[in-house]
Amino acid sequence: MEKATQFIHSVEMDKRTAALLTTGACAAGAAVLLFRKISSYQEAKSKIQRARARRTESLQHAQEAVQRYRVSHPTADSDAILTLSLSELTKELQEGSLNPEDVFYAYVEKTLDVNEKLNCCTGVLPDSFDQLKAISNNKRGLLYGVPVSIKDNFGYKNCDSTCGLIINLEQPVQEDCVLVKVLKRQGAIPFVKTNIPQGLLSYDCCNPIYGQTINPHNLQKTSGGSSGGEGALIGGGGSLLGLGSDIGGSIRIPASFCGTCGFKPTPGRLSVMGLRPACRGQKSVLASPGPMARDVDSLVLCMQALLCDHMFSLDPTVPPLPFNMQLYERSQPLRIGYIENDGYMQPSPSMARAVREVKALLEDAGHTLVPYTPLKIDYAFPELVVKGCLADGGTTLLNNMKGSPVDPSLKHQISFRHIPKWMLKTMSFLMNPLSPRLYTIGGAIAGCGSIPNLWKQHAAVEDYIYETIEDWRRCNIDVLLCPVIGPAYDFLYCGKITPVLSYTAIYNLLTFPAGVVPVSTVTAQDEEELEHYKGIYQDQVDKFFKQAVSGAKGLPVSVQCVALPWQDELCLRFMKEVEHLVKQSRK
Repeated sequence: MEKATQFIHSVEMDKRTAALLTTGACAAGAAVLLFRKISSYQEAKSKIQRARARRTESLQHAQEAVQRYRVSHPTADSDAILTLSLSELTKELQEGSLNPEDVFYAYVEKTLDVNEKLNCCTGVLPDSFDQLKAISNNKRGLLYGVPVSIKDNFGYKNCDSTCGLIINLEQPVQEDCVLVKVLKRQGAIPFVKTNIPQGLLSYDCCNPIYGQTINPHNLQKTSGGSSGGEGALIGGGGSLLGLGSDIGGSIRIPASFCGTCGFKPTPGRLSVMGLRPACRGQKSVLASPGPMARDVDSLVLCMQALLCDHMFSLDPTVPPLPFNMQLYERSQPLRIGYIENDGYMQPSPSMARAVREVKALLEDAGHTLVPYTPLKIDYAFPELVVKGCLADGGTTLLNNMKGSPVDPSLKHQISFRHIPKWMLKTMSFLMNPLSPRLYTIGGAIAGCGSIPNLWKQHAAVEDYIYETIEDWRRCNIDVLLCPVIGPAYDFLYCGKITPVLSYTAIYNLLTFPAGVVPVSTVTAQDEEELEHYKGIYQDQVDKFFKQAVSGAKGLPVSVQCVALPWQDELCLRFMKEVEHLVKQSRK
């Protein structure tokens, strides 16, 4: 009996010991996790501080260089240089009536001034000062002596391409991307990198590293994104030509918000070699690099310069198609489809008015305008665009953001990525009666779920492209006139109004070239009409949209011009026609 008692006692002791050991192990594990989290936070904070210090140093270095140049060249007329268009500037540089040094320092000085107000730059490129010294070697280039700004994700030797992500800090690229190499061969001087949103998958322009970029026309509004730094810098006068990239409107939206021109070429027309994408491997919705500038002529000159033998040799995956000037210069009347409302997201009054006014100008000029309805937008946008971009359920995006604070402009979007897929689908189902759009988008955010489903999704994208091309042919239209997102939003709204991207992202899905041209500004009457805005679904998205675009009197309003794949020159010709007619009407 005594032995039995001892045995039971020993068992009880073992249980207590095991419980104590388990508790201790859990506490130790929790302490390790907490330590790692604190350590990760401190490391991220230190990286951000170092990145900001590098930016400050580059800006100070540039400021000192400008001051030295001003002292040694007191007669340089910066104001006169800054008023020149790109075509005028290149002409004077080629003829020798202007020298590249005066032009370069004029734009560096202006960029520093614009950046101080708008926070649009991530750093002045130190190599640009060395390139300026050797610029005479490229005098025959189409962009000889032209300072060019580039978006953060364009690879530039010895510089970070952060995409607004801490994981990419202190990882400088080893060589220039192909388009930067071509710019340099054409005599241009890439001189500054511009800001982007965190992860690039937003049409705002804010990240935890460099902060919020502001609209040059209203400091209470966003510049748009993801090429928002480019839009702000060009719209503010600090650059007359820049390169951005576009996967859902990332060139066209900031161009629209900031009152500049922007062009998204057919995917594959320009090299993406050396550009850092948001989520590498995604193939349903293709990104395109493209130019942003003050006018359409500048976009055309940039495309001419980039579509050269040097680019084709550096990147053999790009079809060797030089710019077709004959197609661009054709003058016969066009048959133009037009969209005032895509039936999925009601445009703001100023957006719709801009299309109506441009339609009237085109008709007066002898073109034929026919109403057009895009195919199945309520299906294509959530099931093909959203599900295609997030086919992995957002896993890649979340992995890229590990160890990084989430920017306030993305918190609404990121919160959905953390919800289990089964719960997300359940929530989406419950939301259906209140907002069918949010129901379908919520389901699409869960991704494809399996490889067979991904292949089915790719096949559905192909079918939609072919169906749309056939629909264009049935309607016998050459190009399309439609709204572009605008006017510029208040801060923190972009992540709440995803359906509005139906006006831009659909053309990334379709692989159609598209560009925007500023044509008007928001009027007092537009603001009055906005008071009565209800939207198509009259849901929370429509309410947020109304709030986002309010208080926009005087802000730029643009229209969007679209063409079929590989008809980039025709799209630019259409943009030029719109620009010309609008300018003529103002006179």
